[in-house]
Amino acid sequence: MKVFINKRIPETGITMLKEAGLEITIPENDDLSHEEWLQYCKNTDAILNVGANAFDQEFFKQCTNVKAIALFSVGFDHVDIKEANKRNIPVGNTPDVLSGATSDVAFLLMQSVSRRASFYFKKVKDGNWGNFDPLYELGQELYDKTLGIFGLGRIGFEMAEKCKKAFGMNIIYHNRNHNEEAGKELDAKYVSFDELIEQSDVLSIHANFKPEQSNLFNASVFERMRKNAIFVNTARGGFHNQKDLYHALVSGQIWGAGLDVTNPEPIEDNDPILELSNVCVLPHIGSATIEARNGMARLAAENIIAFSKGEKMPHIANPEVYEI
Repeated sequence: MKVFINKRIPETGITMLKEAGLEITIPENDDLSHEEWLQYCKNTDAILNVGANAFDQEFFKQCTNVKAIALFSVGFDHVDIKEANKRNIPVGNTPDVLSGATSDVAFLLMQSVSRRASFYFKKVKDGNWGNFDPLYELGQELYDKTLGIFGLGRIGFEMAEKCKKAFGMNIIYHNRNHNEEAGKELDAKYVSFDELIEQSDVLSIHANFKPEQSNLFNASVFERMRKNAIFVNTARGGFHNQKDLYHALVSGQIWGAGLDVTNPEPIEDNDPILELSNVCVLPHIGSATIEARNGMARLAAENIIAFSKGEKMPHIANPEVYEI
């Protein structure tokens, strides 16, 4: 079976695929144009995909030979699952192995924003330490504040657990379903979306993104949040309207923002949000640890190998494909 990997992944995954006897293609220059990527896809049986290449209707029309897709990610919003199901194509992903790493970044962003760390670091780099001013660009403490989680899955749970243990934060969340584990272990309280945005001192997004949630966090939401609120997004940039977020920050409607994902992504160099002292932006590094990336490589390889043996993918984004 031919397997196309569009970018190099940790050797753990590549070794597993080779030992399974699969024929692997990895471009020497992995900075492929969309057309080049498509050409590779047209000549393979299975794809191990790194990045946000769009598996949309046009892709499936052109790449009729593709029988399986293994994503090097947890999120699968760039895949048209309905089209994959129509063609009986399983789509694998890599859940759980990056929960700790991603929640660490959310926790890092929350603290960086609360103490304006990136702003002050830049001042030091610029040789602008400055004189002591007891009122200049003060931060805020997080002790006993309320953390609101939008999407309390495994990553959201780990973020909430860190905040509870480190700062004694109260936990509220909005989810499709009640999270009984969070209620028992973290005394987390389920609230409506309106209550979430109105009661959170820190609001952190950890949900899987769906097209209908585009710009969910917009001007009308930001103006209802607390004046001291910190907005954290490590999920998908599509959740927030970045222009509205900027205006909410400069007008004082909310206190700060920490972003590992932006809208658009990558962020534009001249985006004014980058100049604000109450903002920290990272380049989508949620899973960027040795441990997490090795785990992702292992899970992606397991999905491809299982498919090659005629077995169900063990880590599957569309389990219903096996019921069709």
